Amino acid sequence: MIIDAHQHLWTADYPWLQTPSLTRIRRDYTVDDLRAAIGAAGVDRTVLVEAGRCDAAETRLFLKIAQDTPEIAGVVGWAGLQDPDLAATIAGYRSGPGGHLLVGIRDQVQAEPDDFLDRPGVRAGLATVAAAGLVNELVVRCTQLPSVARAAAALPGSTFVLDHLGKPEIAAGAVRRWRELIAPVAARPNVIAKLSGLVAEADWATWTPADLKPYVDTAVDLFGTGRLMFGSDWPVLEVAATYTEVKDAMTGLLGGVPADVFGGTAIDTYHLEIMPPR
Repeated sequence: MIIDAHQHLWTADYPWLQTPSLTRIRRDYTVDDLRAAIGAAGVDRTVLVEAGRCDAAETRLFLKIAQDTPEIAGVVGWAGLQDPDLAATIAGYRSGPGGHLLVGIRDQVQAEPDDFLDRPGVRAGLATVAAAGLVNELVVRCTQLPSVARAAAALPGSTFVLDHLGKPEIAAGAVRRWRELIAPVAARPNVIAKLSGLVAEADWATWTPADLKPYVDTAVDLFGTGRLMFGSDWPVLEVAATYTEVKDAMTGLLGGVPADVFGGTAIDTYHLEIMPPR
């Protein structure tokens, strides 16, 4: 059972897709597209992650889609961490169609200042997510990694998932600085990291698996495979590669298909109930 712990769905009208450089992925991506992509790559299940619309309606739609799509094992929905009604928002998600498939909450922290996760109101939101039994999913810029380490230390009862290894600047070759920033994050046992989104941080036109190797090797060294998950970041990856190219690159760098990275860690972290195909 191979699980992709990070994929999206969206429609071409999402505001962030209007950036000129994203023309190649500015289209609707549907469940049928997902099935074709994972089928070609030999992936069995996925985790559907909010796609930057920052709208509760998107999460409700994704939960309904997941309920009707056996390939989607869980949903990481969107909610504002500073929302004073966050607990009610989560309860509302859970009471709707597919609500039992909600496994985590992600705010768009990467769009906020570097100290965002240090703010009392944000910390309260993180605690609310944890109290609901959900994962705190974090999409951050590399410069925000110190605040991730501080939040994880302050909330040891919360499980944090770090998307895209904290977005290292792969195209610039900034390995040493990124390692310095991510090492304190990896030192927190309640942080799990995703081997995802790396080709989007590399040079889209010229990247090779060798460009990703220092980052993957460092992640394995610091986190161990037991705290790493494979994520395609499809369809974002299509700015630089195909789904199969990304999966093949990762299996090559990892020397195969480690059961924890390609399934076990996602099942344990998100408490996924993997059902056989209908």
